[in-house]
Amino acid sequence: MRILITNDDGISAHGLEILKAIALGLSPDVWTVAPETNQSGTSHSMTLHTPLRLRTLDERTHAVAGTPTDCVIMAVRHILKDQPPDLILSGVNHGSNLAEDITYSGTVAAAMEGTILGVRSIALSLMMGFEEGARRALWDTPLAHAPSLIKSLLDAPWTSGTLINVNFPDVSPEQVAGVAVTSQGVRDQALLDIDSRSDPWGTPYFWFGFERRKSTLVPGTDLAAIAEKKISVTPLSLDLTDRAAFASLQKQLANTKK
Repeated sequence: MRILITNDDGISAHGLEILKAIALGLSPDVWTVAPETNQSGTSHSMTLHTPLRLRTLDERTHAVAGTPTDCVIMAVRHILKDQPPDLILSGVNHGSNLAEDITYSGTVAAAMEGTILGVRSIALSLMMGFEEGARRALWDTPLAHAPSLIKSLLDAPWTSGTLINVNFPDVSPEQVAGVAVTSQGVRDQALLDIDSRSDPWGTPYFWFGFERRKSTLVPGTDLAAIAEKKISVTPLSLDLTDRAAFASLQKQLANTKK
């Protein structure tokens, strides 16, 4: 089995080293194509108006001066075009990708692009402590639990257009309370803060900042699973159609005059 690994934290991220160790436990044929720099929050963007630079670190390790989506396309359509990967693993992200994070996540977007290209794809992220001072990454948890979980996922039937979003709780491996198949949760509104500053020449610039608040937990969601110290496994679909709204609009517009 040929495995492609990528991420959005960049080619030097420790989570990518963790993911490579996980992948090598599944197959000796592991290739790395990851962003040259941190691309967190880039979602499913791709580079269209500037050239892509490719840096080769070794035969199976490459850095792309672009987004996670760029990396997957470069890997499947260029670097590995003669023998495309059988599996794409994206991560392990330094921080969770839960609820609305999914729409911003470059980690998840890499798995989306892999799915579009017809390759089974899994995004993996590690929750970090919520409380101030507790934001530490417990990398032993995905190292211990990801291999068997991935094997189980590969044995399961996947429908076309489906990708898997996995989040590990911020507890030690032995404290993990199990695995839960979840739906995408919804957080209570987070506070977006815009920090306005000026550079030495007096030109203004801005930083976005988010104040994370504990949300009301709905059973069966990714947020609830992580709070219960479980590994959250969320199947996501490339089809973003709102089926309930579709039926309602179809009925509403049926009698619209042409």
